[in-house]
Amino acid sequence: MSDPITRIDLNSDLGEGFGPWPLGDDDALLSIVTSANVACGFHAGDPTIMRRTCETAVERGVAIGAQVGYRDLVGFGRRFIEVPPRELADDVLYQIGALEAFARAAGGRVGYVKPHGALYNAIVRHEEQAEAVVAAVRAYDPGLPVLGLPGSAWLRRAERAGLTVVTECFADRAYTPDGTLVPRDRPGALVHDPVAVAERCVRMARGEPIADIGGDPLTVRGESICVHGDSPNAVAVARAVRGALLAAGVGLTPFTPVQS
Repeated sequence: MSDPITRIDLNSDLGEGFGPWPLGDDDALLSIVTSANVACGFHAGDPTIMRRTCETAVERGVAIGAQVGYRDLVGFGRRFIEVPPRELADDVLYQIGALEAFARAAGGRVGYVKPHGALYNAIVRHEEQAEAVVAAVRAYDPGLPVLGLPGSAWLRRAERAGLTVVTECFADRAYTPDGTLVPRDRPGALVHDPVAVAERCVRMARGEPIADIGGDPLTVRGESICVHGDSPNAVAVARAVRGALLAAGVGLTPFTPVQS
């Protein structure tokens, strides 16, 4: 068993509505989490939502992260797209810059980058796309931390390029035996019970194993825990996770300073 941690970040995917169609309760979640992965308009979000999410995050001392994804509003960024590396790098750079404008207007800054959905999963192993995302972050600001799955090509290449890498684990997603996420279209890919999710998070923070999709023990560690904001009971899950971690003596703080 690994040594337990005393502080951890709690992040969530936010700003994922579009126009008049809301998705999730961003206002409630921004009172619970410590970092907000804000959609940048390619898989979800629009200028008004981006600005409002950044303003609320700044008001509540929540770190702002650019959640970059494929150009796929129809598929919510959950479909793999074979994008040429240079084009993907340009798309990612565009998204970071767009969110930075709204973060600055709100009195804050983009504090980190986290890929979304299919892009996140692809660059666990897709070396060319991982390198393209790394290139975009370096072009924007080589001092910007990046968030991702431990052992991924994305974090390996980011670290090699001199970027600050931050590992994360998932509160409400099932894991395969090799520590990757179970695809969403497979049974059991999502964990919905707030009590079960909270218990998993405490175990991860303590360095204790959780059960993988097959029921076998798997140790999962991360400097940040992700609670998805688009689940029907996302607020209940996030509150349960926050309460359980604090009760277990694990403090909650952003992994990157909240910039202003």
